[in-house]
Amino acid sequence: MKNITNSDDLGEIFSSAAPGEELILAPGEYRVKSMVTVPGLTIRGAGAERTRIVWGDYAKKLDEKGVEYNTFRTWTLAVCADGVTMTDLAVENDALSPEKLGQEVALTVYGDDFKMERCRLSSTQDTLFLGPLPRDLIERYDGFLPDILRRDVRCRQRFENCLIEGTVDFIFGCGEAVFENCEIRSLSDARGTGYAAAPAHPMEDEEGFLFRRCRFTCSPGVGEGSIYLARPWRDYGLAKFVDCQYSPHISPLGFDKWNDTDRDRTARFYESPSVPGRVKWTKSLI
Repeated sequence: MKNITNSDDLGEIFSSAAPGEELILAPGEYRVKSMVTVPGLTIRGAGAERTRIVWGDYAKKLDEKGVEYNTFRTWTLAVCADGVTMTDLAVENDALSPEKLGQEVALTVYGDDFKMERCRLSSTQDTLFLGPLPRDLIERYDGFLPDILRRDVRCRQRFENCLIEGTVDFIFGCGEAVFENCEIRSLSDARGTGYAAAPAHPMEDEEGFLFRRCRFTCSPGVGEGSIYLARPWRDYGLAKFVDCQYSPHISPLGFDKWNDTDRDRTARFYESPSVPGRVKWTKSLI
């Protein structure tokens, strides 16, 4: 076990830790962009309001070559190792203004057997990315993203008793992710309409995003009926909503097909119990 303070170099600690080590983060703001590449780490904070890992990159930011960062380089924390557990802390991207700056990822998870408990993930558009990438993007970003962020691997992730907040597509990707007893909070956004989840699973995937006993809430200023539970980022995006609670900000339609696409023909969105008034292509789990 190693005790960490916010005066320590968190990135260096994450990269030099021994596999399976437990890292205890003291209260404070850790303003750093960092990546976890060591398997089996347990990273514990002193509570989501007291231990905060914060950075502020955004998609339209230019790198040293004058190239835009793109969504997938904006993360505050990237977990790229298997068997990592995180508890009692917050990961935030505080760039804000996504309508001007573009996407702003707080946490990227590109590992298998990832677990997060009693944590808060906070940003605006694209708060939480659950790897792997869609396969067309794995090919497109060859030479642009590091290989560790382009692997075509199985990534299973579990979130329990967490708060995840954002505006548009703020839970997205192709991971096999379970959200248990989480609060999914939509924040006010100048564009008015928002989407909680944007799954992009390939057709052969049988597990996608599962929201079980989650509470869908919103901050002040979010309009009634202005937020959709999900829209498919790729044709066969898969998401299930079981025994969830919805505030009035959730659209009675429930789901959106993604702009002018025909993804309503292939998207796999399930809800139990069924809710009257949902789009006709919503499926039942019963």
